[in-house]
Amino acid sequence: MALFRFRWNRSKYLLLLFLPALVYYILFKYVPMFGILISFKDYNVFKGIWASEWVGFKYYSLFFHSPDFPKLLRNTVVLGFYKVVFGFPAPIVLALLLNEVRVGIVKRLVQSVSYMPHFISNVVVVSMMFLFLSPTNGLVNQVIDGLGYSSINFMQNEHYFRTLYVLSEIWQHVGWETIVYLAAVSAIDPQLYEAARADGANRWHQLRHITLPGIAPAIVILFILNIGHVLDIGFEKVLLMQNPSIYSTADVLSTYVFRTGIQSMNYSYGTAIDLFTSFVNLLFILTANWISRRTSETSLW
Repeated sequence: MALFRFRWNRSKYLLLLFLPALVYYILFKYVPMFGILISFKDYNVFKGIWASEWVGFKYYSLFFHSPDFPKLLRNTVVLGFYKVVFGFPAPIVLALLLNEVRVGIVKRLVQSVSYMPHFISNVVVVSMMFLFLSPTNGLVNQVIDGLGYSSINFMQNEHYFRTLYVLSEIWQHVGWETIVYLAAVSAIDPQLYEAARADGANRWHQLRHITLPGIAPAIVILFILNIGHVLDIGFEKVLLMQNPSIYSTADVLSTYVFRTGIQSMNYSYGTAIDLFTSFVNLLFILTANWISRRTSETSLW
């Protein structure tokens, strides 16, 4: 008891600062988990969750046997895979390039300009895409016309959706995510670089043997977290970009949940799909963490 009182007196102000975050996660993250019961019931908004009939895995079976299931899973996995393959290395490369810039004002300017798009809403970003890619007066198609080629209706073509989505995600978030890697680079002991230069190492050698190993733990941790969001595709941007003519590549699990669960008021079916998505993401992050723990010294737990 005396030990508990000592620790409480020593940490009570830190615990007080932590209290708002704890309340937030309890109210908005853990309490809503009670709603997953809807996926196992024939939910009726007038009866409530407890009074609704229990149907077990009925809605999971309906989804797995639905003709839309293969297409939705393929579109979501492919889009998430593209985000990891092309979007994850982008901030690492930008951080390494910025680290090599020796003119302070240029480095700060580039960093500020690169992370400003992070604060632009998805509505504005998609509106900009429609304006720039318009087949009639868009800047991109004006350039294409000037080169002697026919205009392309990018936003109505299913083959361009994934490319446009991934490129817009990189442009919007690359600068903000770079901050983490720049912080990891700044934590590397400068004496290592001095010793390497004394031994005749050029910038490439320093990058390869000091900088990259120094930020490797941060890379591994963020990669594991990104793997855990492969199926968690940004709902807002996809919904704003998609239209029925490009559903073959643009319809993903989150937008399908919105149409069937919210718009069609089939709450049990939508909740079942959403819980399935969360379960697969959990498997991905557990697998990635297990592989990282077996092959390196860095892991989430």
